[in-house]
This record gives sequence, structure tokens and C-alpha cells, in this order.
Amino acid sequence: MSSETKPSKGISRRGLIKAGCVGTAAAGLTLCGVNLAAPEPSPIDLDAYTFGKECENRILIAYASATGSTAEIASEIGKTIGQAGFRADVKPILERPSLADYQAVLLGSAVQHANWLPEAIEFVKMNQQALHRISVALFTVHIQNLGDDEASCRNRLAYLNDVRPLLQHVDEAFFAGRFDRRGAKSMLPGWVARFVPTIDLRNWEKIRTWAQSLSPLLSPSVI
Repeated sequence: MSSETKPSKGISRRGLIKAGCVGTAAAGLTLCGVNLAAPEPSPIDLDAYTFGKECENRILIAYASATGSTAEIASEIGKTIGQAGFRADVKPILERPSLADYQAVLLGSAVQHANWLPEAIEFVKMNQQALHRISVALFTVHIQNLGDDEASCRNRLAYLNDVRPLLQHVDEAFFAGRFDRRGAKSMLPGWVARFVPTIDLRNWEKIRTWAQSLSPLLSPSVI
């Protein structure tokens, strides 16, 4: 079964262009002696967490994050699933977590250049056989194609074109992310990215609601 979590409306291409224009103006002020750039953001933490009590219903939430936004979403999903009676381990994909002893896996990734991050795609390929033996749900975190129009829906579904054919997953969701200077560096010239403000479009209630909806899909009877 596959379902798309309806995304909230957020930053559009026009919004990104506007942010770029604001950055250009700010850069001009900097040349005149007025420095409007914020300090460099601190390094992101790709941490591992465990939620819930020790039990047989163990779920792995493996995530790939470029700016930290997806890491925080993965943690919230793990916390919600832990509260539903599961043992939820949240781990960064870069650590190549083992799939042994898990009854289900939630895989999530940020989007860059209209695709999941390379490490997430590689993780799926390397663990394809194991992933076919357990329940799998996918979540994608992105900052473009957030609208309800046909083009936005089609474009965000395409983020999984390299992943979807490799899996027999039970559900997938798309969440608006956070756009900041780290993300801007992949889309805008570096000197403009310095002045991009943080725009956080994450809907935490929507994220928790999706995680709660997975309980029947993750139960042993589904596997």
C-alpha cells in the first residue's frame, strides 16, 4: 500500500528567487560596510536515538540528512513510534546500520538535485534482499514542489524514481523541510547563500500523525 501525505503549501520557486534577490541586496550592503550575514551555522548532528521500552517489536528508522532537518524529523518519528509501543532505533544511514532483528524499517532522506541523497539510494541497493523480507515505509523531506497542483505532485513523486522500483514498501510520505544557508548552498551561489534566512516549513503534527498511522502496518501480522 502506498499513500502520499498531503504536503503543506510552502516555499515556491518564486520564493527562492525572492530569497536570492534579498541575498543580493544584503551582499550590496556588505560591500558598503554593513554586514548582515549571520554567523556560520554550527555543524549538524547525525545522532542515533532509541525510543520506547525493550520489546520484540523493534523498528529501525534509518535516515539521510544534508542539513539536519531530516535528522530531526526522523527523531520525531522514532519518538512517536516508541510511544505507540514499539522499540524504535533512529540511526543515520551513513553508519550503515544492520537490518538484523528488526521487524520493519522506515527509510527517510532529504532531497538534493531531485533525488534522495546518494547514501540513501546506495543503502537501499546494498540491502535490497533484506528489505524485501520486512515491512518498509519511506519518507522524503523536500523544500520544492510542495503545492497541490498536478506538476508539484508529479515532481515530488519522481523523487523516489530511483528507490521505489527496488522495494516492496507499504507506505510513503512527503514532508516539507527547512530551508537555510546549508540548503541554499546547493541551489544558489555561495555568496548569495550566506544571506538566505531560515525558512522552516516542517509540520510536526502532520509528521506525528503519519508515524501514528503506521502502527497497524508495522505489527507482526502484516509481515
